[in-house]
Amino acid sequence: MKITKYTILLLFVFCLSGHGFAQCNEYTKKECIPLLSPYTFNGQLNNAVLSQGETAELQLTFYKDQEYRILVKGEANLDKLQFQLFDTDYNLLYDNSDEDFIELWDFMVESTDDFIIRILVPENSNKTKLESGCVSILVGFRAFGSRTIFK
Repeated sequence: MKITKYTILLLFVFCLSGHGFAQCNEYTKKECIPLLSPYTFNGQLNNAVLSQGETAELQLTFYKDQEYRILVKGEANLDKLQFQLFDTDYNLLYDNSDEDFIELWDFMVESTDDFIIRILVPENSNKTKLESGCVSILVGFRAFGSRTIFK
């Protein structure tokens, strides 16, 4: 079997991308999941390595009678991230740019339905090099009215 330089390059790319995803998973587990508290993490690790100017979308189902917390957090080199919530007809329901690009948003839905979360990584014109980094999109939930009351 003859190994060419293209085979070696292809293997290198696969190893490098696997290593990048592993680092992104570790970032999500260590830095992001704890921020969902007191909500319960839904168990889905939604993350990606994104570059400046890129956009990603994620479709999720949210259920009636539950409170939700969405967390969209990126590594420090990506600056502030914009995220938007749409219904499946792409009607804009929420945009964190209206609230100074907050990372956390708590909400409830009136009925069970699918929604789309869009993440936009802004371009930074001050930097000469294109930055990329891990972006995590996490959801926490709790049953409506399940807040713990301390006396």
